[in-house]
Amino acid sequence: MSDRVLQHPRREHENFFGMVTASPQMKGFFRLVEKVARSDTSVLVRGESGTGKELVARAIHELSDRADRPFRAVNCATFTGELLASELFGHVRGAFTGAVDDRRGLFELADGGIIFLDEIAEIPFEIQARLLRVLQEQTFVPVGATNPRSVDVRLVAATNKALRRAVAEGKFREDLMYRIRVVPIFLPPLVQREGDVELLSWHFIDEFNADRRMPRYIEGIHRDAFEALLAYSWPGNVRELRNVIEYAFVIGDGPVLTIDELTPELRGEPPPSRKLDREEDAESNERRRIIAALGATGGHRGKAAERLGISRTTLWRRMKELGIGEEGEEGEEGEEGEVEDDEPSPH
Repeated sequence: MSDRVLQHPRREHENFFGMVTASPQMKGFFRLVEKVARSDTSVLVRGESGTGKELVARAIHELSDRADRPFRAVNCATFTGELLASELFGHVRGAFTGAVDDRRGLFELADGGIIFLDEIAEIPFEIQARLLRVLQEQTFVPVGATNPRSVDVRLVAATNKALRRAVAEGKFREDLMYRIRVVPIFLPPLVQREGDVELLSWHFIDEFNADRRMPRYIEGIHRDAFEALLAYSWPGNVRELRNVIEYAFVIGDGPVLTIDELTPELRGEPPPSRKLDREEDAESNERRRIIAALGATGGHRGKAAERLGISRTTLWRRMKELGIGEEGEEGEEGEEGEVEDDEPSPH
């Protein structure tokens, strides 16, 4: 093959319950998960979308004393209040229109094991008091019933939002926040996982190469495509990277993955279906690049500026103009609001 085509490197890596990495940051996170799993304390996994929060919850389950008991998971953002109450606590016949039979909820089904509540910041306010009761008293009442039922369940929750802000806005109960975030752990985004974009790109290529339904077999990555993969900010994290590789398998041909087979975002083009103001889109992309560079360099501005190909003074000015704080996080006007006071800085 051409010297412009990169072939599969063989690197040492760790596969931790489905999470593949060579990153020191992630390996440190895995050791923390192992410690957390030993207790029976409620855990809150903080992390961006696509980082693998459910895989973390399953790892905690497999490493815990409850490994031989059920693991149940639900995404709280996908249900209305009434349906989520039924999903979590079950209901009795006639509790509401369409409830023709008794139905056990996830808390009852997970008795003795672990229940994972993803996107817990989206749980309707009216359900939060009922969830608090389960955590405080280990009892619940099915929808339409009157008698409480006992349950022994450990809670692992996850969110990509700051719960303190939700509390301040009156959208989340403060007492419930303290109940679910006894042990908060922070899952690093892909851009802060040193070496993992390359490692996971080849990992997913291997996965799709083994799938006989795929129309091609990839043996190499063209350097232009590889550099685009490394330069991208990956707002969708590992899930987005997997989707990009699958996209390339589907639309491309031949043994080499080329840059024109990557998604428009990676080629620096907005998707045709997105009607965005170009100036705002460019500013958003620049903000992500700066935050990614600061994260990748541990918050070191000099190294981040060098990585971005600009001077330190220019970096400082653009950080100020874009509302990026001292630690490389966005300020109060950023996309996810204020940074929680207990969230670790990149330093």
